[in-house]
Amino acid sequence: MTELETISRAKMYIDKLANGVNPLDDTHVSDDDVVNNVRISRCLFYVSDLLRQIMDNGGLTPPKAVKKDKFYVTAEALKNYSFSETAIPVSKIAETLNSFIDPQHMKKISHIAINDWLVSLGMLSIETKPDGKKIKRPTERGNKIGIFVEHRVGQRGEYDVNLYNINAQHFVIDNIEALITHMHYSKEKSEEGAEA
Repeated sequence: MTELETISRAKMYIDKLANGVNPLDDTHVSDDDVVNNVRISRCLFYVSDLLRQIMDNGGLTPPKAVKKDKFYVTAEALKNYSFSETAIPVSKIAETLNSFIDPQHMKKISHIAINDWLVSLGMLSIETKPDGKKIKRPTERGNKIGIFVEHRVGQRGEYDVNLYNINAQHFVIDNIEALITHMHYSKEKSEEGAEA
C-alpha cells in the first residue's frame, strides 16, 4: 500500500468516526459513545481536513526540489527587451531579463549580480557610508556609460538611488554574455570558498 493509499484509508476511518459510524462494521455508535462528543467530533473533522491537505500535496514527503539551470537568455529573447527612455534602477533591468526565462526551471538574475559585474569593470565602486553600510556608486567610467545617482524622498525618508539611462541599459544588454559569464564564475568561486 502506498503512502497516499494509507493516508486515504486513515481519512476514511476518521470521517466515519466523526460522523458517529464504526469504521470496522459501518454500524452507528451509541449516542453516549465518546466519538459523539461535540469536541471530539470537531477534532476528528479537523484531522480529516489535514489529511485531505496532505493528500492534495502528494503525501507527507515534500516533492523533491528541481535543480534549476543557470541563468541564460537567448539573443532571440533579447530582441524583445524594451529599453526605457526614462532612467531606471538596475532592479528593473534584472526584472525585465527575468521575464524572458522560466523561473520554475532556471535561476533568476539579480540586480546584485549586475552590480557586482559593473564593480569588476570599474564602473561602480563600493563605498562605506558613515553608518558603516556598504553602497555602490558610479565611478567616472560608470557616469560615461550613463549610470548616475539621483536623490529621492520616500516613505522612509531621503535616499540616493543609482539610475541607468538608455545608454547604460544598452551597455548591460549588449554585454549580457560577459555579465552571465562573470556571474557564473563568481558563483562557482564563492561555492569553492564555502567548501574550503
